[in-house]
Order: sequence, then structure tokens, then C-alpha cells
Amino acid sequence: MFCYQCEQAAQGTGCTKVGVCGKQPDVAALQDLLVHSLKGIGFWGNLAREKGAKDAKIDRFMIEGLFTTVTNVDFDPEEVAKFVRQSVEMRRQAKALFEKANGGPYSGAVPEAAGDWQPAATTAELVVQGEQHGVQDPSIDADVKSVQEILIYGIKGYAAYADHAFILGYEDDAIYAFTHKALAATLDKNLGLMDFVNLALECGKINLITMELLNKAHTDTYGHPVPTPVQLGTKKGKAILVSGHDLKMLEELLKQTEGKGINIYTHGEMIPAHGYPALKKYAHLAGNFGGAWQDQYKEFQDFPGAIIFNTNCIQRPADNYKDRLFTWGLVQWPDVKHVDGWDFSAVIQKAQELPGFEDNPGKEILVGFGHNAVLGVADKVISAVKAGGIRHFFLIGGCDGAKSGRNYYTEFAESLPKDTVILTLACGKYRFNKLDFGDIGGIPRLLDVGQCNDAYSAVKIALALADAFECGVNDLPLSLILSWYEQKAVAILLTLLHLGIKNIKIGPSLPAFITPNVLNFLVENYNIAPIGTAQDDIKAILG
Repeated sequence: MFCYQCEQAAQGTGCTKVGVCGKQPDVAALQDLLVHSLKGIGFWGNLAREKGAKDAKIDRFMIEGLFTTVTNVDFDPEEVAKFVRQSVEMRRQAKALFEKANGGPYSGAVPEAAGDWQPAATTAELVVQGEQHGVQDPSIDADVKSVQEILIYGIKGYAAYADHAFILGYEDDAIYAFTHKALAATLDKNLGLMDFVNLALECGKINLITMELLNKAHTDTYGHPVPTPVQLGTKKGKAILVSGHDLKMLEELLKQTEGKGINIYTHGEMIPAHGYPALKKYAHLAGNFGGAWQDQYKEFQDFPGAIIFNTNCIQRPADNYKDRLFTWGLVQWPDVKHVDGWDFSAVIQKAQELPGFEDNPGKEILVGFGHNAVLGVADKVISAVKAGGIRHFFLIGGCDGAKSGRNYYTEFAESLPKDTVILTLACGKYRFNKLDFGDIGGIPRLLDVGQCNDAYSAVKIALALADAFECGVNDLPLSLILSWYEQKAVAILLTLLHLGIKNIKIGPSLPAFITPNVLNFLVENYNIAPIGTAQDDIKAILG
């Protein structure tokens, strides 16, 4: 195996024996084969769209297939193998769709990925097939390959957001169209470096569309988030812990547990759920348990109830909670019970069998500062800036992770002067969201914007401030200090680049899939820089 799509890549170069995330070589090979097959579907899907033909079933399969290969989603080889077999049938359907629209077969050369290759009969043989289609390809220029991988990881990232939106009934055909176009492009030997650079920036544009779509899905369905205190202690009663990102799954669980003496706790990226009016109305949405995803192995052992993952961020479970762990949606782990559909009775039954919590109130923290809430007090914010009460804004957000160096983000937040405001989003906030930062004239110094997909809210806030001060975003007293881990972070970075945002600091390490030449391009055109020390970076920014 060789995998370098996440920040934890072994030795900073790539995992070759087993993934640091826990992914086994057979799963890695199967996921490589699935991406290879999805490129073939993209080839025919893009040609069909050029002829005005499309198929919703094919489009949606592409999104689910890509999301399946995101870090910390599907660790079950048999489940990934099912996707591979389905992908070959989807390729056949996409080819037939084109031929019908074209009035005959394709007259050009067909890449191997789009050809008539067939999946092996057994999973073990599929693994062998997958080993022939890994990410390393010496026949492709290293810089071109680097940008191709950035593009593919960006597509994987927005596929996660598109899947969440679709579950709530929201779609945008531009997302599907670009997915086919971009994957087909990776098979085109005539395209050069700048072609893929432009596609990567277009991917950032599509991710912005996707995040806006998901934001609309969330706010139309659950209302705009409002500032809400979240209890970090516990309430007496049986307990279920929900980890992931999917609000619809949480809502259905809340409905099915109402009146049953079961309290629901959020974990990780689910904490913003407490700010949505249609979710916070449930009295048994009791609080938030634990920290970021990488601490689950230790923290979940102390949770006296059932636990369910509804999207990525799962890691190898400890034996003493594996029997009360469930997965839902695309997330899978071998030998962990999976819930298909919307019936959570097995999860509820398991929670009822377990002891649950006693009352133990704890600290409260505030969430719910989406763009609607922040822009609702924009006049106060603008006045505070003009009066000198607020000197600078820092967006400190992104993914958390287990790799060393992430204490930088805690130190950075703690060291900021009291006349600065911190915007934060995604699970990187767990590095400092339980600290007391106080307020500036009634405006909290720490504003939790939400999940990683709520980078859309941060963009909306930045653009509104730029309008208010009649300047460009890059001229605002705003600095972006980002942490990355997996492919959704890549998609968000591409969106920021698409918007022309510069001077971003990123860490704790730079992606292994970025070559020195590609890095130089980003530095020269966008002034992207790796994080240094917290004190030096603050001094450089504030002067």
C-alpha cells in the first residue's frame, strides 16, 4: 500500500505497511481500485453530459463512492469491495447513457479505467487488482501528479458535504457535473500542469457551492444556529453518544428516544447541533461528551451507554466498548454493528441495557455563532473595530489530529491579546474551546462558527466585513491559522484559494502530496506559509 492523503502520513511521506489511521493494506488497495473505477465512470459520465444526458443514480453513486474513500470512513474490506462491484455496473450504465445520446459508440481512445475490465470474483483477488492502481505513478510528471491528487482529494472532501446535503433532500447539478469532468480529466494524458491547477481552483468553487447548499439544507431544516450554552457535565439517565457530522441522523435518534429516559450527548463535530433551534428543542439533547475524534479510544471507554458514528472520524475501537458501538451511513468498521436506514431500536435497546450517568453538572461553553448570528451584531462588531476595541480577528480552525505539534493552536489562542477576537470551526477548536477568553463589549472573544462545512459561514462573515469596511478580504484585520487532517480540509483550502484569499498559515505539517514546485507556486501566488512558533507568528501578524 501507499497512502498519503491525510496529515498523519507515516514519516511525513506516506503509509506503506498499515495506515496510521488504522486502514489495512487490503482496504487501501480496494479504495484505490474504487477511485480508479470512479474515474472510468467519470469518463463516460462527462461525455454523456456533453451530449445532454445524465442519470441521477450514477451521479449520486459517484458522491457516495468518493466519500467512502475519505480518511476514517470505511475500514471494512467487504463493504468497499461491494462498492467496487457496483462501480463496474455503474460504468456500464454510464457508457450506455453516452452511446444512446451519441447515437453510437465512442470513436476515440478509451482509457483503461473506462474500458471493459471486470472485477475479480473474490475480495482477495480484488485486492490484487487494486494493488495495480495505487496513487504512485512514475509515468506522470511529479508536479502534475501532485496537483491531480490535490484535485482528487478536494473532490473527495466536497463529496462528504454533498452526501449530507442529499440526505436532507438538497442537490445541485453543478456538483455532479464537475465531479465527472474532473475525474475524467485525470485520465487525459494531453492535459498539463496548469490545466490541473485551474481544475483544482474550480474544485474550490464547487466546494463553495456545496458548502452553501449544505448550509441551506441545515438552516432550512433546523433554523439558523443561535448562541447556545452547551453542558459539558452529565445528567442522570441512560445515555447515547452521537459522533460525526450528520444532523438528520441525530434528529431521527432524538425523535425515537423522546420520553424514554435516554439522554443524547454529542461528540466531536456534532457539538454545533446544540445551536440549531429545531434540535435544541429536545430536552434530552443533554450536552457534549469528550473532545476531538482522536481521543475517542481513551474517552469512549468511560462512556456508560451506546455510541454511534454517523460519518467519518471513527478509529479502531477498544474491546471494552466495541460491543456497544454502532455505525450508520457510509462509515463502517469490521465486526461493528451497522444500522441500515432510520430504525435506531438496536441502539436504543443497548443504551437501556447499560447503566448511564448520574447527575454531574460541569462547565458550559457557547456554540451557535453561524454567519446569521454574527452578522446580526455586525454593527457592534464594526463599531468596536472602528473604536479600537477590536484590533484583529483570527480564524483558528480546521481538523484536529493525534500527530504532535497541535499544541501550537492552544498556545496561539491563549497568547492572543485581549483586544482580538477568535473565530473557530471544526474539531480543531477542541484545542482551546473550553478556555475562558472573556468578551469585548459584550461580544465573546471566542465565536464557535460550527462544523468544518461551516467554513461557508466564516467566508460569509469575512465578505460582509470587507463590504462594511469597503476593502478586500485580504485587507481586513483578519488572519487565517488553519490545521488540516483529511480531504475536507483540502476542499476548504481550495475554496479559499478560489476566492483569492492570501496569507494563510497552515499546519501542523504540510501535505506529503505537495511537491516543492507546487508549494512554491502556492507561496508565490497566495503567500501560504507553514506555522512557526505561536509567539513568532503572532508577533509577525500584529507587529
